Amino acid sequence: MAAMTSSARPLLNRRLAEFGTTIFAEMSALAVSTGSINLGQGFPDTDGPGEVREAAVRALRDGRGNQYPPGPGVPELRTAVSDHQRRFYDLAFDPDTEVLVTAGATEAIAAALLALLEPGDEVIAFEPYYDSYAACIAMAGAKRVPLTLRAPSFRPDLDELRSKITPRTRLLLLNTPHNPTGTVLTAEEQGAIAALAVEHDLLVVTDEVYEHLVYEGAHHPIAALPGMRERTVTISSAGKTFSFTGWKVGWVTAAGPLVAAVRTAKQFLTYVSAGPFQYAIAEALRLPDAYFDGFRADLRRKRDLLGDGLRAAGFQVYQPQGTYFITTDITPFGEKDAYAFCRALPERCGVVAIPNSVFYDDPDAGRTQVRFTFCKKDDVLQEAVRRLGTLVG
Repeated sequence: MAAMTSSARPLLNRRLAEFGTTIFAEMSALAVSTGSINLGQGFPDTDGPGEVREAAVRALRDGRGNQYPPGPGVPELRTAVSDHQRRFYDLAFDPDTEVLVTAGATEAIAAALLALLEPGDEVIAFEPYYDSYAACIAMAGAKRVPLTLRAPSFRPDLDELRSKITPRTRLLLLNTPHNPTGTVLTAEEQGAIAALAVEHDLLVVTDEVYEHLVYEGAHHPIAALPGMRERTVTISSAGKTFSFTGWKVGWVTAAGPLVAAVRTAKQFLTYVSAGPFQYAIAEALRLPDAYFDGFRADLRRKRDLLGDGLRAAGFQVYQPQGTYFITTDITPFGEKDAYAFCRALPERCGVVAIPNSVFYDDPDAGRTQVRFTFCKKDDVLQEAVRRLGTLVG
């Protein structure tokens, strides 16, 4: 067999050179290999509403979505997304021209950034940030400019945000409720950010996948503010709201020209996906308020269950306002390196968590922070708390 051709040039595109296997894959594999409880990756360990699952089965049996669905998404789902935005936020979007269905929010983010950015553009994003943000900005050839959310409050410094805007700034990438810190932007913060976007003629891409998981305060879509509808791409998905993360059904709502731009990039990524599941999520979005209220209340209770256990185990706990993650600090244990702490945690007590340092450009900013998820069964959380309680003693 002939030897492989060697080259001085690395195989991986240099824009992706800083990115390897995601921390979620690494830590989830560690959970499997050690038999540990996985409180690292944010996926529920129970399925969502039975009627939604049955709607997917019905679509499969009826032959709806088994072949390529329409590129923008099936009309039933686009209409349901439009109705959802009006129902919860009094925002009006044309389902034919202002809604786009995607393969989860992750593809929506990628398509939006690839469509709207060019090499040399700058993107301001809250740090710590979900890891796909940095990778997508890099793939677009743009430069990420972090606005660091600092413990204990993790509030954005709006004066610092203003100072980071330059003539090269093209886009603000927002995430509220925020993963991993759980921060929910206030109406006042959103208003100040919107004013900066209008003043500097910036585009805004906002990741709102945890919109229905706000425990303190309320979710305020920035697209509803004056001057923002025509410059904002709003992204959400079904995975976090309905606990069907494997279905990968997300969506974009925005003004027609923005949706057309995002769709141009998206059609060359997955083209289409999740055909039968789109019909099921159309039904899910029409569930009564009691579902959304009950789901939020259940996750709030789980947050408090795990948070109380983490405090009792010796962690410093930063109470999240939203999402299903809790950020902690390991300094009380005399620890200074969250990555090393998380690598050792499965052997020490049989629990897997995520080091927040991987979500920062400057790892020192989150060097001692560790993220746990609470979207698990009560008995799993209780057992994890018991195990974590053995760290000191």
